[in-house]
Amino acid sequence: MSVDNKNIIDFVSIDKDDNAVLTISDHLEWDKENEHLLILQDKINIYLGAIESGELYEKYPNAKNKHIIISVALLHEPNTDGKIFLEKVKVTIEQAGYGFKFKQYSMGDESDESK
Repeated sequence: MSVDNKNIIDFVSIDKDDNAVLTISDHLEWDKENEHLLILQDKINIYLGAIESGELYEKYPNAKNKHIIISVALLHEPNTDGKIFLEKVKVTIEQAGYGFKFKQYSMGDESDESK
């Protein structure tokens, strides 16, 4: 399960604040051609489609009646275009009533995602 497998929600969990967190596992390096950015955009759109269509709640009934947060777990630090994209996505998704967060992790990083 990863960002380049478009038709699957990588992870669904309930966090300590009772939010349903849909996580995208993103292992791709950021490129000058922004192919990575387009792949991530497609994956985010798949997640939003699953939420809006109700498919999320059919497959993951525990997510029903919870605040939805889309979280992107990045292996590589975003380039400038990636950072701009992620900030714009955050604004757009939050305006739609959902949460959005992203964090870059190092291999073996087990730190708590509190941002």
